Amino acid sequence: MHKLCNAFSKGKIHIINMFYSFFMIIIRNAEIDDAEQIAKNNVLLARESENANVEYETTLKGVKEVLKDKNKGFYLVAEKNNKIIGQLLVTYEWSDWRDKQIWWLQSIYVVPSERRKGVMRKMIDKVLDEAKKRKICALRIYVHKNNGNALKAYEKIGMEKKPYNIYQLLS
Repeated sequence: MHKLCNAFSKGKIHIINMFYSFFMIIIRNAEIDDAEQIAKNNVLLARESENANVEYETTLKGVKEVLKDKNKGFYLVAEKNNKIIGQLLVTYEWSDWRDKQIWWLQSIYVVPSERRKGVMRKMIDKVLDEAKKRKICALRIYVHKNNGNALKAYEKIGMEKKPYNIYQLLS
């Protein structure tokens, strides 16, 4: 108890709380019961990152499709005090050049009150560990060019910008 009192008097309790918060975060595979919260977060993500309005019902249907069919991908969620505070989606691409799979990170979202606390890094580290076990050759993400906060965050955790552009037919 003496050390805790000393921490209070020296202003270190904030650091202790940050570490406590970080370790109280659970990263787990999403389940069908998480679909509504994931869909709500995806609607917020679209608005925030691309100024896009996406339909909740369509998004919910899409989230449920992934949760029901593991061939489409998988979601991870970050949970704190039994509430989802973050999420990401992994989808698959086959690389015939490498004869290996590439994983794409998508729908990465952390609630505003939990940002800059290591939640995204913790989720991506979990994906990275699993990717290494499965001999995945690359983790990739596409980011809207105007989403400066995301660009900085991905570079901060060690992701490298690659010389690709995305083109699209159909919408």
